[in-house]
Amino acid sequence: MRFVFSGAGGQGVITAAIILAEAAVLHENLNAVQTQDYGAAARGGTTRSEVIISDAEILFPKVNQPNVLVCLSQDAYNKFSRILRPGGLLITDTHYVQTERTVDAVQKALPMYQTVMDKIGNPIVFNICMLGAVTALTGVVRPESIMEVLKVRISENALEMNRQALDIGLKLVHS
Repeated sequence: MRFVFSGAGGQGVITAAIILAEAAVLHENLNAVQTQDYGAAARGGTTRSEVIISDAEILFPKVNQPNVLVCLSQDAYNKFSRILRPGGLLITDTHYVQTERTVDAVQKALPMYQTVMDKIGNPIVFNICMLGAVTALTGVVRPESIMEVLKVRISENALEMNRQALDIGLKLVHS
């Protein structure tokens, strides 16, 4: 499965892609490759990260037509929505992105940012909420695998907030 995570610099799309790839390799016995493009991300510009997850050997590390495209900013949507494979999955955040119905894809516009702010009050875990939604919609890895990676990557005092954000993303898909 080929993913492109996109958004504005500082939204954590690269971190989310790394976590997903690590979860696949370390806890799901799959192969994964992850690449990224910062661009002007340090100044709030558009950023993009790619992940390929497979049970077979991965021969080329770049994603030209993703199965799953996540856009967390309007600029990212405007720039990348046309690269999505026909029939793919487009995941956007309702706070930041206004979508058009011209994309030939399953479109899931979810209130991830607003729900994180309402329930947790800290936007730093917005990307983990998005990973919960991606996990629920694709089944590419188990949520427990994401949590195992988070246990290693983040401090213990931030773990509960990240678990809540992951759960929010999972529940948004199922509600």
